[in-house]
Amino acid sequence: MRSLREIYAERKELIAKYVPAETQAVHSAAVLGLKALKTSENALGVGAKAPSFELQDHGGKLVSSSDLLSRGRLVICFIRGRWCPFCVGQMEAMNLVAPFFEEAGASLVAISPQTVKQSYFMHDQHKLRFPLLSDAGNKVARAFGLTYRVPAAQEAVYRRAFVNLPLANGDESWELPMAATYVLDRDGKALFASANEDYTERPEPGEIFDAVRIPERNA
Repeated sequence: MRSLREIYAERKELIAKYVPAETQAVHSAAVLGLKALKTSENALGVGAKAPSFELQDHGGKLVSSSDLLSRGRLVICFIRGRWCPFCVGQMEAMNLVAPFFEEAGASLVAISPQTVKQSYFMHDQHKLRFPLLSDAGNKVARAFGLTYRVPAAQEAVYRRAFVNLPLANGDESWELPMAATYVLDRDGKALFASANEDYTERPEPGEIFDAVRIPERNA
């Protein structure tokens, strides 16, 4: 299996080749702006207890974090949406290792602000083997300290590229979560936490799996 880093490198090469330089500059400025604000420092960190949640999955079924944690550890990937090629790449990579998480007794879910309908389309298109949960209004992402408002210049780029966040997310906020990944122990505390202002940088599935296999404290 290729590393996520290799997959992302290919996508970045295509973007550099085909996306206008001025558009690339807008996206780079948006990332640099979030880094200047140290946005990721507000995110839930290792050792902190994660807020509980109950969200609809891609099929409209309610999924509770407390139910999942009662069975074992929980891996959560916060993504922007099906329109983001880096989110798609991460989900496809995580899909390949999903059986290993299951064998280790851990649950895997992804959370995005997109509607249940959009989550269904993404789940079906990419044949994902884990639930996609719809976080309407980014309520859960906000509780994890991950949310930000898309800058005006980037919003204009998205509108020109027909990335219609009001349609995809069902609200007019133009708010997104940072790309983030967590591994929660059964008590809800974060064993692993990765939140990055740069949506083109995400942890490798193997790194996440290593955190899932950390021995339990009472073991």
